[in-house]
Amino acid sequence: MAMPTLMDIATRNAADLTIELLDEAVQYAPEVDLGPARTIRGRQYKTLVRTANPTVSFRDANEGSAISKGTYENRLVETFIFNPQWEADKAVAQSSEDGADAYLADEAQAIVNASLFHLGKVFYYGKDATFGDAKGFPGLLASYDSTNMEVSAGGTTDSINSSVWAVVWGPQHCRWVWGLDGSLDLSDVTEVRLIDGSSNPYTGLRQELLAYAGMQIRSKYSCARIKLINSTDSGKNLSDALIYQLLGKFPAGIEPDVLLMTRRSLEGLRASRTATNPTGAPAPYPEYIQGVTKRIPIQITEAITNTETLTL
Repeated sequence: MAMPTLMDIATRNAADLTIELLDEAVQYAPEVDLGPARTIRGRQYKTLVRTANPTVSFRDANEGSAISKGTYENRLVETFIFNPQWEADKAVAQSSEDGADAYLADEAQAIVNASLFHLGKVFYYGKDATFGDAKGFPGLLASYDSTNMEVSAGGTTDSINSSVWAVVWGPQHCRWVWGLDGSLDLSDVTEVRLIDGSSNPYTGLRQELLAYAGMQIRSKYSCARIKLINSTDSGKNLSDALIYQLLGKFPAGIEPDVLLMTRRSLEGLRASRTATNPTGAPAPYPEYIQGVTKRIPIQITEAITNTETLTL
């Protein structure tokens, strides 16, 4: 059964302008478009997560069995205020060659594009002040099991590295959470009083986007990471061997739904296949990795950086 996405929520809320702008902007943030989403009435909720199964065993006749139970913990899932705004001189908008309406439409599209791209970065880097947003929600970087769900490509040069993320979507794994019943409001353009650098007033225009965004990651098997990938250190680029090491971290019955990576990492994977091609012909860009039970699509994203540090 298909799970609702941000676009479905916007459609349900009948935000016609927002739908139109989102439809164009999702190309900048495939993470936002691919990931299923749920809405909540408020801004946070607790979810019960099973951290260990009960211990079970056979027994002999006339012998009892030890009583056992699973272990659980409550985890708080929060949404955070996301409120980008733009302002412009009214006179500048009215004097635009294509007219004020076209100028305002361009600004609205720009704010939505930038917003979704920023959400995509926070999806990975969370509250990291350099690559994410210190006031945003915790992303994959803070939520994945770096002991058991990680593979290293072994890059040794700082600030030129990247990651590949394997993500499992769904209610028991990763999904977006939108607070206040999925409110995603792009305001009307309003006239405001602006002040220049010399404290002189002038008439301006303002528009803002307001949403309450968060991410739920319910299981340690919801995501996994290949880190320290780069094309400069010898032998430290992406390869099929690294990807299959990563897939081997998932237990039987769970396979990721997508592999997210930069274009540079994809090129490294393609080049590694050319090197082992007996004909010497360049390998094509791979579109998926064959898992145990399904083809796992490869998705290019700009929200993952190629400048990760060695300690990230």
